Amino acid sequence: MAGVKALVALSFSGAIGLTFLMLGCALEDYGVYWPLFVLLFHAISPLPHFIAKRVTYDSDAASSACRELAYFFTTGIVVSAFGFPVILARVAVIKWGACGLVLAGNAVIFLTIQGFFLVFGRGDDFSWEQW
Repeated sequence: MAGVKALVALSFSGAIGLTFLMLGCALEDYGVYWPLFVLLFHAISPLPHFIAKRVTYDSDAASSACRELAYFFTTGIVVSAFGFPVILARVAVIKWGACGLVLAGNAVIFLTIQGFFLVFGRGDDFSWEQW
């Protein structure tokens, strides 16, 4: 039952993050949908971890080059997702209020993704690999 509660909490926080992102795009004062390209960063951010998990066979090792490279690529994707709306606001494509809402949405969504891996990535009886 604890896994179901975690799944509900993660889906709720993901919905809150997407709401911030949509508000940054669709409010009448802002009305520009360029920040929706941040969704691409949200979609590809877990990919390096999935690839490294499939390639790395020795899970007992404290560190592996493949896992460290996956952390590096994931960090680059997350930093790019936070930098993209700032650059759009700096060149006056979007307003700074929209940038703030998109950054808040980014923070919530990336914390939700991290929470998903913390809750369901343990490899116990209730893991995401069963789904």
